[in-house]
Amino acid sequence: MRFNENANLDTSSIDDLRGSGGGGGFGGGRGGGLGGRVAVGGGGLGILGLILLFLLSQFGGGGGGYPSPSDLGGGLGGVSQGQATDNTQIDQACRTGDSANRQLDCEVVAVVNSLDGYWSDAFARSGQTYQQPRTNFFSGGVNTGGCGSASSAVGPFYCPADAEVYIDLSFFRELETRFGAEGGAFSRAYVIAHEYGHHVQNLLGTSGRVQAGDSGPTAGSVRLELQADCYAGVWANHATSTPTASGEPLIVEVTQADVSAALDTAARIGDDFIQSNLGGGPVDESQFTHGSSAQREKWYLTGYQTGDPAQCDTFARGVNLG
Repeated sequence: MRFNENANLDTSSIDDLRGSGGGGGFGGGRGGGLGGRVAVGGGGLGILGLILLFLLSQFGGGGGGYPSPSDLGGGLGGVSQGQATDNTQIDQACRTGDSANRQLDCEVVAVVNSLDGYWSDAFARSGQTYQQPRTNFFSGGVNTGGCGSASSAVGPFYCPADAEVYIDLSFFRELETRFGAEGGAFSRAYVIAHEYGHHVQNLLGTSGRVQAGDSGPTAGSVRLELQADCYAGVWANHATSTPTASGEPLIVEVTQADVSAALDTAARIGDDFIQSNLGGGPVDESQFTHGSSAQREKWYLTGYQTGDPAQCDTFARGVNLG
């Protein structure tokens, strides 16, 4: 994926909390996360507990019947208080697509701009008004307004009470080192686009169709996550043709290798992959909350190949989840 070097970036929907003392995480330092050396039986959650938390929270925590980040983060160490936004760094660094091609935080700003451009147009075409979410960069831990506190261990998440996305950018390194994902800009864009999918669900009222504690291969929680994957694919289909506030598309090239990398990431975060490869145990479909690797790939492709949000109705009667 390549960004238009001359297109302007807009950082107005970003809150940069990374320099505000929000690096609590695991007792005050980075390096916990999935697979971190947390003692079992001594007050910590252990590797299995962290994996289960990840299964519950990853790509969609805090909404649609899911545990809130505060529910997930109770045993993960302290999260710093008094966080404040300081956008000085990204305001100065992230001015054009050229910076997005060179710098990770600017890359995410560019993807956010593209997502807002697409969904604003899509809502307008259906006679509805799109409300732009805010995206928060944090390091180690974060305090949300409506979903409590969270450690980076819960991964990127969307808080429907705030209508905001939260992400520690170091998660992208975790995807490659712990999950073995191919990585790359389009793979990272999938992660952000999925969280935006949850925002779309929140605006449309879809999230309210999922009951707390819902799990299983055809559960409402799985349908919600697969739909968010599909919405991510829909945006990807339009990424090179959607103008932003600058009047021209920010993304000028998406290759088949980019699409393959996004699909690889989707496969690495399927419930079955995480249970067997990170949990070290048998696959238990009754505990599925996000869908299998095959399902996540299928629904991302459905969105990407059709470019039509209407094809993402995973809640339709008799729909084959794959």
